[in-house]
Amino acid sequence: MRAWLVLLAFAAFTVPSMSQILDPVKWETEYCQISDTEFDLIFKAKMEPLWAVYSQFLEEDGPIPTTFEFNAGGHFQLSGKAKETGERYEGYDPLFDMNVIKYKKHAEFTQRVKVSDLSQPIVGYFTYMTCDDERCLPPTDVDFSFELKAGARMCKAPAAKTEPGKTSEATTPEPALEPQEIDTTALIAETAIPALPKPGEYDLSNTPVDYAFNQEWEKENCLDEPAPEEKKNSLWLIFLLGFGGGLLALLTPCVFPMVPLTVSYFTKSSSNKKRGINNAILYGLSIIVIYVLLGLVITAVFGADALNLLSTNAWFNIFFAVLFIVFGISFFGYFEITLPSSWANRSDRMADKGGLIGIFFMAFTLSLVSFSCTGPIIGTLLVETATGGGPTLLGRIPLGPLMGMLGFSVALALPFALFAAFPGWLHSLPKSGGWMNGVKVTLGFVEIALALKFLSIADLTMGWKFLPYEAFVGLWVIIAIALAIYFMGYIRFPHEGPRKPISLSRGLLVAGSGVLAIYLFTGFRYSEQSGTFVTPNLLSGLAPPAGHSYIYPKECPLNINCFKDFEKGLAYAKEVGKPILLDFTGHGCVNCRRMEDNVWGRDGVFELIDDKYVLISLYVDDREKLETPYQSPFSGRMMRTVGNKWADFQAIHFDRNSQPYYVLLSNDLVVLNEPRAYTPDKQEYQAFLECGLERFEGYKSGELKLDAGKMGVAE
Repeated sequence: MRAWLVLLAFAAFTVPSMSQILDPVKWETEYCQISDTEFDLIFKAKMEPLWAVYSQFLEEDGPIPTTFEFNAGGHFQLSGKAKETGERYEGYDPLFDMNVIKYKKHAEFTQRVKVSDLSQPIVGYFTYMTCDDERCLPPTDVDFSFELKAGARMCKAPAAKTEPGKTSEATTPEPALEPQEIDTTALIAETAIPALPKPGEYDLSNTPVDYAFNQEWEKENCLDEPAPEEKKNSLWLIFLLGFGGGLLALLTPCVFPMVPLTVSYFTKSSSNKKRGINNAILYGLSIIVIYVLLGLVITAVFGADALNLLSTNAWFNIFFAVLFIVFGISFFGYFEITLPSSWANRSDRMADKGGLIGIFFMAFTLSLVSFSCTGPIIGTLLVETATGGGPTLLGRIPLGPLMGMLGFSVALALPFALFAAFPGWLHSLPKSGGWMNGVKVTLGFVEIALALKFLSIADLTMGWKFLPYEAFVGLWVIIAIALAIYFMGYIRFPHEGPRKPISLSRGLLVAGSGVLAIYLFTGFRYSEQSGTFVTPNLLSGLAPPAGHSYIYPKECPLNINCFKDFEKGLAYAKEVGKPILLDFTGHGCVNCRRMEDNVWGRDGVFELIDDKYVLISLYVDDREKLETPYQSPFSGRMMRTVGNKWADFQAIHFDRNSQPYYVLLSNDLVVLNEPRAYTPDKQEYQAFLECGLERFEGYKSGELKLDAGKMGVAE
């Protein structure tokens, strides 16, 4: 089940062919005139698909809100707060574990000003942060300057007052001038960041982070270290998960008995064997078309953004939880979820017409009459794939549900074609019976367990704290034990006969359920490393974070001693003679947390980081103000916060602006091997650390000849 959720919850990760720098937001400015002394200053943002910028009105300890700072001047006065419009989304954001307001595709911020002297420009800067479904880029400051002129075109409608947390839908003002594109790419665009110089030659002279890194790792790398690559989750994994769901549906009492009946109909009613096989294949293809169209219609109506919003909204998660509980009770046999019988009757009459249309409606009739068994499985598949993020078609239609439904329908259709081609195989099929009801009941327990996942999201969103880590894991253990008791025959549901002696197959199922319960119970192990519970791999991504605990709440991961300032960490590394693990991270970086929870804490990896390296974590979204803001000599941008400083530092030296990003350094600034981004494979990440350590030892002993990087702090 872990693979079901984790592998589906990926975001599209597009990397330009010539650079690793991302630039998903484009800004333009314009203005229009309200009266002789009043103007509207307009800031327009256009975002690439899946990327968003945040509102001005956010709670603390979350994403960085969009803010506007105007240089002081006596020639103008601000009229209230800037109003904001655009494609707005409000609800729970799992990246920050809180409710947020953000804008996708486009946003517009309008600030009204009263001007007393048009000869002086209005200058300042604005700060924005952009995230997609799984990662965030560092907060970016953008300078602006408006030179207002009298006689500009009048705004079509006066700007409405914006209250915190609300947006006005006033008509967009007509621009007075041609839009001016703001160069937000000075820091993060490929064209503004030149290629890295030759190893050992890079030196900055006017920045508080005046370091140069020798990057000769390109000449030689550890032979047994896996070559780094950008990992992209395959849609085929979703297809396989859907295929598995189709196989489960095939074993239910609504579908399984139909296989021999339908195949016999085609083989006996056709004029020859070839015709029967062709009709069975057309029947199977019709099933595929029907289910794929169903997935296409649902996802096209809602769209990727809306479905993802539903997945992070507390009340919709409660709705999903109730829906899954209803599915579970239905599988237990207390009632059936059926479509109107008139639909099936009408479809059956169309099937009597024969030909291609008749075969298609025979398949459609099967889809309708089997809905009580397939409906809950389809619902689970659509909810999980549609709300899990991932690539889209035309920037709107999520491909995950389509691939999932394709896999589901192929698994459902394949037996009809195979048994029509090889009718002798029908004799090897098990007879219909009580075992099919056991499949339904097992699926019912799975649905109840999945409902807890949605309740957990709602609980985290609303802060109710009724479902902490201990309660979640405990309930999953109880469900596994209940499943074992059911297979033993001590729990009976409607439509089941009297208890029978335990057969070999049921005994194996009892044992499997018991093993599952014991495995889940290991989630209550205490880790001295992390200071809290250890989440089993199966529950990673399903259960609340282990730190959301009544007994062992924790604030920091793994209790590893780390530095959050490069200069201090470097000085300590020189003192103790250890290499450096330079960790570019962010408070709102979800993949950074996944690496810390699932990779850093593993045996072998934890010991390397804790004992052999000095960990320096640089938070690119740290909003602490610098004592002395400075202008980056590289980008020309003003660096005002600690996060600005470290984001600029990363872009300058490593041509990257996304996190997590890991660089292994000697304590005199030799880059030991090729840096890594998100690397969920524990063995690969351990090999990365071991390779760096091996090269560091060779460099110290003189076996590996490298020139130290230049270093120094500017006055």
